[in-house]
Amino acid sequence: MLNTLDFVLLLLAAAVVLVALFRSLNLPPVLGYLLVGALGGPHALNLMQESEGARHLAEFGVVFLMFSIGLEFSLARLYAMKRIVFGLGAAQVLGCIVLVTLLGRLAGLGWSASFALGGTLAMSSTAILSKLLADRLELDSRHGRETIGVLLFQDIAVVPLLILLPALSRPADELMFTLGLAALKAVILLLVVLVFGQRLMRWWFTLVARRRSGELFMLNVLLITLGLAWLSELVGLSLALGAFLAGMLISETEYRYQVEEDIKPFRDVLLGLFFVTVGMLLDVMEILRNLPAVIGLVAALLLGKFGIVFAASRAFGSPPGTAMRSGLWLCAGGEFGFVLLSEVLGLELMPHGLAQVTVAALVLSMLLAPLIVQVSDKLVMRFVASEWLLRSMELTKVAAQSLATERHIIICGYGRSGQYLARFLEQEGISYVALDLDPERVREAGAAGEAVVYGDAARRETLIAAGIMRASALVVSFAAVEAALRVIHHAHALRPELPVVVRAVDEADMEKLARAGAAEVVPEAFEGSIMLASHALALIGVPLNRVLRRIRDIRNQRYALMRGFFHGVSDIGDGPDTSQVRLHSVPVPAGAAVIGRALGELAFEQFGVTVSAVRRRGIRGLSPGPETRIEEGDVVVLLGLPPGLEAAENRLLTGA
Repeated sequence: MLNTLDFVLLLLAAAVVLVALFRSLNLPPVLGYLLVGALGGPHALNLMQESEGARHLAEFGVVFLMFSIGLEFSLARLYAMKRIVFGLGAAQVLGCIVLVTLLGRLAGLGWSASFALGGTLAMSSTAILSKLLADRLELDSRHGRETIGVLLFQDIAVVPLLILLPALSRPADELMFTLGLAALKAVILLLVVLVFGQRLMRWWFTLVARRRSGELFMLNVLLITLGLAWLSELVGLSLALGAFLAGMLISETEYRYQVEEDIKPFRDVLLGLFFVTVGMLLDVMEILRNLPAVIGLVAALLLGKFGIVFAASRAFGSPPGTAMRSGLWLCAGGEFGFVLLSEVLGLELMPHGLAQVTVAALVLSMLLAPLIVQVSDKLVMRFVASEWLLRSMELTKVAAQSLATERHIIICGYGRSGQYLARFLEQEGISYVALDLDPERVREAGAAGEAVVYGDAARRETLIAAGIMRASALVVSFAAVEAALRVIHHAHALRPELPVVVRAVDEADMEKLARAGAAEVVPEAFEGSIMLASHALALIGVPLNRVLRRIRDIRNQRYALMRGFFHGVSDIGDGPDTSQVRLHSVPVPAGAAVIGRALGELAFEQFGVTVSAVRRRGIRGLSPGPETRIEEGDVVVLLGLPPGLEAAENRLLTGA
């Protein structure tokens, strides 16, 4: 058996290994922490003793989690989404609690245990779903907004649930008095803190920040967080409520983002410890003995929450496809279920066997959540007939926008980067079609006369409707790597010779995107550093022509394709120019004479032409060597002057 220090050290060692493993498998790290606790707990290897010190330390994980939620709490954001948050969100949480409570009573459970189980199962995973929405570029879709709104209400609902659960442990004749007293205390504390705390908090943080000490600022954040948590507990409420109020106060100040960064390491480590203590409660043998009950509860959880969200979404006016998607996204359990369950077990509101089944069901449902999201579109298209009509209408609008265009550029994503690009193209007289998934942005930009339509660029049929077979280039202006990879895949399947330019947040993703077949990858960090350097050099007196030459040289070294351009874009409006080096893509058709021959054998240098790149589906090589052999379906990117390019293309296609 290990003491508290050994417990923490073993936790850190096991967590590093298992959390790294779970992240590599794209699974939530919370499951890794639960597994650490389950393996080392009293029901398995019995290596870790759940000491009082370790348990109190784990409670601070919940405190910092609630503090982080308070930081994200924005009255303006809530007001903007009030219909979804307090309408759909409240309907989902309350509907789930009511349904589970009634079923629990029918099964012989007490009111307290049934209510506690309903609150536990009502939660969904904010961490998993928000990441999936961002990765799939669906945050601004209709079901994405509904999902975020419901998750936001669930986060808020945790606070009153943590107040209610202790009251439920009191005798029945004292229950109403206890609930009323707890509610009164919470309202008074909320009013005092919000009415008098805002100005005081801003003044105090300004005073601390003026000392310009990172250490002092960090200590102050810990003092405010733990101080308000202690004050909340002092008046008979939960630590979590006080921490939530502390976060709310700081969220309205200009120090919010710095505080969020400072508190994150404490939150993540201590929250990991909390989930380990929850995992220690898992009795694997008990779960195996009750395996049918676990599977049954998982099925009931998924189907029940899906039905509640679907019905509530339809009641609030969503079409069947959106309602079904929202239900599929929100049907699994979440990490706040473990937070509530820990409180339930501490108050002994639930039988031990039911608690084991509930923990196991939550874990399994969280594992299934990404898989359910993955197949959600297929399920919606299979069971909702109107989705086909809506999808057809969407594609018709995209096709109508691109119908009159020829040699245009398709812009995937119409955020800031996409809009800046569109303005450059307009100044050069180049037509474009932009695709975006934010309906509000599409509506406003469309009303202003810009060529933007609602459509998912990561779908093959959307790219076809946007006129990819007639386009001269495709630009991915958003920074989501997985979605960009899907766009590149579909683009090269439809038009292997079409140049695709992709934006990347940092250089770590460059190789992945280049291998997928991007003609060029533009990393933001690199371009930002070039502009910083150019302005700095100009301001200290370096001649402007030298600065521009230096920038051009650096970009030529960094971007192989900066040494030329694709005819039909850069030269529009300037007239033909045979003296300028340019790029030319030549697809190698089936039966071409050069298939199987090495590039060195073709002697392109006699035409003054070099091979800039060879693209194969899923593989791309810049400046390939003379030993590279040509295969059927390759796209050979040639660099040179127009007369030489013509001769090189003829040799490439005929072998002459």
